[in-house]
Formats: sequence, structure tokens, C-alpha cells
Amino acid sequence: MIIVGGGIGGLAAALACGLVGARAHVLERAANFSEVGAGIQLSPNVTRTLHAWGLAEELKGIGFAPRKLEAKDAQTGLVIGSLPLGQRSQEIYGAPYFTVHRADLHRLLLQKIKRSGLADLSLHCQVDEVIELDPMQVSVLQLATGVREVFETDAMVGADGLWSATRQMVVPSTPPRVTGLLAYRALVPMQSIPEKLRFKDVNVWLGPRLHAVLYPVQGGDFLNMVIVVQGPLPSAMEEWDHAANKQDLEAAMGPAHPHLKELIGAAPAWRLWPLCDRAPMQGPHEMAKGRIALLGDAAHPMRPFLAQGAGMAIEDAAELAKSWSRKDMSVADRWNAYAHARWARNAQVQQRSIRNGQIFHLTGPMRWGRNWAMKLFGETLMDSPWLYAGP
Repeated sequence: MIIVGGGIGGLAAALACGLVGARAHVLERAANFSEVGAGIQLSPNVTRTLHAWGLAEELKGIGFAPRKLEAKDAQTGLVIGSLPLGQRSQEIYGAPYFTVHRADLHRLLLQKIKRSGLADLSLHCQVDEVIELDPMQVSVLQLATGVREVFETDAMVGADGLWSATRQMVVPSTPPRVTGLLAYRALVPMQSIPEKLRFKDVNVWLGPRLHAVLYPVQGGDFLNMVIVVQGPLPSAMEEWDHAANKQDLEAAMGPAHPHLKELIGAAPAWRLWPLCDRAPMQGPHEMAKGRIALLGDAAHPMRPFLAQGAGMAIEDAAELAKSWSRKDMSVADRWNAYAHARWARNAQVQQRSIRNGQIFHLTGPMRWGRNWAMKLFGETLMDSPWLYAGP
């Protein structure tokens, strides 16, 4: 099996498949195995899967266990809702809720694969042609040398992210859609945060046409900050990852509570991502075709309002391995079973993420109604049993 892409999704698929006896070869285009970005929230549906792969102790070592998820009004600073995490997550869903640095989770998966020898790993590899013979022939350009090599494989998995090149082999090639949302991200040493503003929770600040998510990572030594605003890109920006101007962020936010402003001011530098997604999937045909399957953002990129992008890729990887272990079926039938098992849940998370974003960014009287409802029913509204108890 060849897996295209060595990010969190690709490595998770390689590990999961290796644990059921399938040897994968991961082909990564970049010169190094690495992850872009900062924090990830790992809800119990995700940590349960990682625990099943034997990563409980390692995950505990890199994760931070927040006490609660707290929602605040971005302008008044008032708490409008709270969801206990910690012990409640363990008692109700059977697994913890962690926040981690993306690079730490990626490194954990990579080290597990290297120590176990369950998969082969190659860098500087760009897949440029797939020939549907039996076995499949995959032409790979070795970017470091300019040499092409042909691999023979019985199956392929596209885990190459939002701008997936393998996606066109499964569904018609269409670009991701621009959402009109901009994500400003920063990682700040906790010691740089004023002591009165340091916390051990996930904080979500909701404001008109914006929201901010802040939580500790790396054992509480750093604060991960993400501020999502609506609006056009600042001028002269064409790449998807940019150095950001703090003044642009402050202008996009408008009026904000002094505590939120102070937290934002503590960041020495910001990065900016224009957010893209795809429409919620309409059927299993968008996840597999023949002997090629898609996983994670290659299949179902989603908005960050449920914090499930990496989580759904990890769930995909677990189901991929489960389907692969069905030796009584052809490869195409196994991938078809995988797609049928995963597409509806992924589509639901995509749709709920869009809806959450609309709720987070409400303005005027609708915003006041949201705040009132969250004050009355905060724990019920903020919990997601359908998500955390699954898949």
C-alpha cells in the first residue's frame, strides 16, 4: 500500500494499517516530515482511537488536560457558557480531552512508526502518475535527484491535504472554496502572559463576525491562540501561509474586551491562513474509487469550528485499517466499505462546523439571543455526545 502524504493523517493511516498487518509506504513531497500550525484539540473520540493504538502514555506526555471549555463574550468579557472537561470527559466518554501542539502529535506518530518498523517512509517524493494495472504502477519523481521511480502497489491512499493531487483520481478536480474567513495564529510562552490572565482551560471568545480560541499546550508552557475573522485578505498576499501584521488583526477585530486585547498584545508574531473548505460530502464516491481511497483533508476539508480536522483524519485512519483487514474482499470492495463507513459522519462534521461558525459570529440581536441561550443551557449546548461518543 502506498500512502501519499506524511502529515498527521498519512502517518496515522500508516500506523493503523501496520497494526493490522498491512505494510504501507509513505511518500512525502517535502524534504522533512513536519507539521505546519500550532495547537490541536483532541476530543475523546480522537484520544480513544490513539489509546487503541497503544499511545496512551505517550499522548499523556505531550498533552495538556484542560479543566473546562469556557465561552466568553468578546466585547464584555462575561462568561456565557461552560462545559467541564477533565474527569467528566473520562467518566462519560471513556477517554480524556487533550490539547496538544501539532508538531508534538506528528512527532509521536512518526517515532512510533520508526520504532516499530511498521511502515516505510520516503521524503522528496512526488507522485506524478498512477497507472491502473494489476498491480497498480505509481510513478514517483524523486525531487532531490530528479530521478523517476516506478512503484508497484495493490492500493493507494491520498492523505495529501487540502490541495491534494491524488483527489483528482477519485473525484473531478475542483479547487477548494474560499470561505471569506481568516485565521490568525500565534504561540506564546505562558511566562509572557500577564499572571492574572494565565489559565488552564480552553477559552472561546465570541464576537460579531469573529471568535478567538485560546488554550495551553506543551504541558501548559505555551498558550496557543487562534483568532478567526471575516473579511478580505490583506493586500499583496498570494500564498496560503503568511506572516501577519498585528495592526491588521486589531483592525479586523474592532472593539474587544481589554483582557482579550492584552492577550493578543502578548504575542510577538502572528501567522495568517485564509481558510478554505469544500462543501459537505454527498456520498461515498467522494472518498474512494477503485483501489484509491482519500483520507482527511484530501477528502473532506472542514472549517475549524468543531476542532475536528485532525480528529476526522485519525478516525478515517482507524476505519481504513479496519476495512483493509477484511481479507475476504477485493481492494476496491474494502475501500468502498471504508467510504460507506466514513462519508456520512465526515459530512455531518463538515455541516456542523459551518453552522457553528455562523453561531460564533452572530451580530446584533441574534448575538444577544445566543448569549442568553448559552447562559441558560451552556453545558447542554456545548457538549457533543453524537461526536465525542463516536464513531
